[in-house]
Amino acid sequence: MPQFTATPKGLTLIEIVEYFPTDAAARKHLESITWPNGPTCPKCGTNDPARIGRITPNPATKTREGLYNCRDCRRHFSVTVGTIFEDTHIPLRKWLIAWYLLCASKKGISSLQMQRMLDLGSYKSALFMMHRIRHALKDPVFDGKLSGAVEMDETYVGGKVPAHGQRRRGRPGPDSDKVPVVSLVQRNGEKRSMVMERITSANLKAAVMEHVEEGSKVVSDGYPAYRKIEGAHAHFSVNHSAGEYARREGDFVVHTNTVESSFSLLKRGIVGAFHNISKKHLPLYLAEFDHRWNTRKDSDTERTEKGIAKSRGKRITYKPLTSAQK
Repeated sequence: MPQFTATPKGLTLIEIVEYFPTDAAARKHLESITWPNGPTCPKCGTNDPARIGRITPNPATKTREGLYNCRDCRRHFSVTVGTIFEDTHIPLRKWLIAWYLLCASKKGISSLQMQRMLDLGSYKSALFMMHRIRHALKDPVFDGKLSGAVEMDETYVGGKVPAHGQRRRGRPGPDSDKVPVVSLVQRNGEKRSMVMERITSANLKAAVMEHVEEGSKVVSDGYPAYRKIEGAHAHFSVNHSAGEYARREGDFVVHTNTVESSFSLLKRGIVGAFHNISKKHLPLYLAEFDHRWNTRKDSDTERTEKGIAKSRGKRITYKPLTSAQK
């Protein structure tokens, strides 16, 4: 049976390329992340070394490298089965380099740039690859709720640039095509972002009830829609329109600086790297930025490995991804 070893921490890009000179090396590394306890059958869950056998590759019989045999369910499988890597025609070493570049780029990296850097052949292939990585990073179910001091704010993404003399700052009018995004950030903790159809008191309160533990302190700005958050959570607000950005109440500092700084990265990424993001794919981009934020204290290598570990059980094909809800 193969011996899985972890990647050295803090690798630079040139070291990443040298560390995965072949697809075999990339596959071995992917196995070390996906199967920390050894090969596991995706069909029946068996990971007993006595019940899992490695199949010797044989070009004459078209038996490819990386295949295993489960003696319990009699299925052949590899580390890519049931993941975003399944049925890919892009070499695995390019996948791992793409993962590293996405996780190490603080403000994101465009699919067009990834196509050029990795020689992926077509923009369609690069875009599908990047969206599959973002799909892996998206958490359908969170492990627990945010707690303690939780900052909450909304921003608006996309839309046409207003003409001269029209409203340019603040919350857009009712006819705007900008998409509302709400984020909750636990101080010294995680961030969760979501797309909302409309910013209403009911929607904001529902987000708090779903993601924030009862008894926590929720901090927002003075927007009236936040007033109904009070209840199971203590609510504090800062009045930006009056020039207030922080104040102290006993040992607690009331401000929304943390969540606002996370928004600045998102908006700079959209303007500088992506230029335009469709509404139907915006949740995938939010997952990408949230992952980098939540692992900001890790090295680039650690951040990448944590992302790759989320790939298990998230296989997706081109049609469902491109036909997502608009």
